[in-house]
Amino acid sequence: MRKLIIAAASIALAGSLVACGESAADKSAEKQADALEQQAAAAPTESQETALNAEADRVEQQAGNADGGMTTANTPNTSPSDPAAPAAPATTPAH
Repeated sequence: MRKLIIAAASIALAGSLVACGESAADKSAEKQADALEQQAAAAPTESQETALNAEADRVEQQAGNADGGMTTANTPNTSPSDPAAPAAPATTPAH
């Protein structure tokens, strides 16, 4: 199932990169990466979460490389399963 989702996202991204300009490709890649990250957050296992987050990162990186990497050079690693990623900011519940 996971491989099917990854393959479908990759095919959709490839088509959008060919058909669209840089800005549209970046927006499309961001939407696809966001969808993959949502799937990762709901993944039942750590390995599935890691794979989906890696695919989301790859999608964003590929779109950034389409415009010379100008948009992804300073993108922080925010993967919740990567120990090198910065911790999420603490939030306090609303009362």
